[in-house]
Amino acid sequence: MKMAPGDKKATISDVAKLAKVGKTSVSRYLNGEFAILSENMQHKIAAAIESLNYQPSQIARSMKCGRTRLVALVFADINNPYSIDVMQGIEAASQEHDYTLLVFNTNNQIERECKILRLLRSYQVEGVIIHALRTHDDNFKQFSLPTVSVDRQIYDLPCDVVGLDNVQAATEVTHYLLNSGFEAMLFITETMDDIQPRQKRIETFKQIIALNQPCIGEVAELHDSKNAQEVDRIIAAFCARNRGMRKAIISVNGAVTLNISLSLKRLKLEWGKDIGLLGFDDPVWASVVGVGISTLKQPTFQIGYKAFTLLYQRMNGERSDFQTVLYPGELIIRESTE
Repeated sequence: MKMAPGDKKATISDVAKLAKVGKTSVSRYLNGEFAILSENMQHKIAAAIESLNYQPSQIARSMKCGRTRLVALVFADINNPYSIDVMQGIEAASQEHDYTLLVFNTNNQIERECKILRLLRSYQVEGVIIHALRTHDDNFKQFSLPTVSVDRQIYDLPCDVVGLDNVQAATEVTHYLLNSGFEAMLFITETMDDIQPRQKRIETFKQIIALNQPCIGEVAELHDSKNAQEVDRIIAAFCARNRGMRKAIISVNGAVTLNISLSLKRLKLEWGKDIGLLGFDDPVWASVVGVGISTLKQPTFQIGYKAFTLLYQRMNGERSDFQTVLYPGELIIRESTE
């Protein structure tokens, strides 16, 4: 007779008692060791499990074997389209290897990231894929779980790194705008505090502009990308300084591109007509707003898939030198820069 809702949850002892066998036999049945169990015993155990609606704890069973098949994902902002797309690649690879993912959102808070890192061992995870807030952090010095870092190198944690080739991407973007006849460019970024991808994109942009005078290249660092007045002020000042020149704005990521496009609307400037606009990341809306916005698309699914693949190898004993795997971005040209 099946247990009714609200009844005490059945245990392995209950199954053994009803089947009139030992707990060891039930455990062997649950672990698929059928060769050492008689057919009659297998039938009795199966009937008892069905009758009691017994559901074994997968985590408890895994821990007895020394493997939980759990991997933690620690991401700075899981609402960011970049993070969502990368996690899809991670999930696809994890399913192929029968792993379960535990997702942690640090919400761009250092204190929360530190707390999560301290707690990970209590979750019995076998490995970690992290999109860290900073590239220098003492909290990683004592971190010993197999780890793969997405998007950026963590200098205090030797580990594999998977991400975009930011030098290649920024080079392609800047040369494309130069070759398209833009005479003044403004690269708008969120704060660059110890955030390696943003730093590399900006550094590459500056180096190329320096070699292509008299083209003007400016950089504006936003203290708060959601502050409409700050964005409006920066763009308006750039346009005023470079009146009469063919101008373009480069955005460091999809979130900033959205805020720039809203600012241009408020300033009554049309991208593709009054000013050029090109953003890193390729959010789905970039192809449908206005005349479309040119983008530098990251291979996010590929990044996530590779990150889990490398972690799987580390969790299973791979001891070779740590790798840095960088993928090229894809320039998608739309009318905002034509």
